[in-house]
Amino acid sequence: MNSPNIDAINRIQTLQLNGLTPRERLDEALEALPSPGSQLSEAQQATPTAGELVEPIQRINDVMRERGIEFDISEDSSRVITRVIDRDSGDVIRQIPAEEVLRIAEQLQDMRGQFVSLEA
Repeated sequence: MNSPNIDAINRIQTLQLNGLTPRERLDEALEALPSPGSQLSEAQQATPTAGELVEPIQRINDVMRERGIEFDISEDSSRVITRVIDRDSGDVIRQIPAEEVLRIAEQLQDMRGQFVSLEA
């Protein structure tokens, strides 16, 4: 069973192969989205695992690498990391979320449950 994210990527690639203009592809993609206020199925509400994101991220990276944008999955927290790369030198210009933010989030995750007072 494909995740909704993989289905959306496949739909976009199919639209690109049909020779549609960018505006037509946008209109088709917007029509495929659920309407506001509609109920999502359980499969659509489920958060994808890091393993489910590997293939779509690799495909996105193949397309975006030439523009200096790279996506990755954090091994510790399974967060998607976006990097803007200098195409000439290969240096990271900006990373979102920043390394510091990832470290803080990891420390907060480790400390979760330690802030609860046992006395009322």
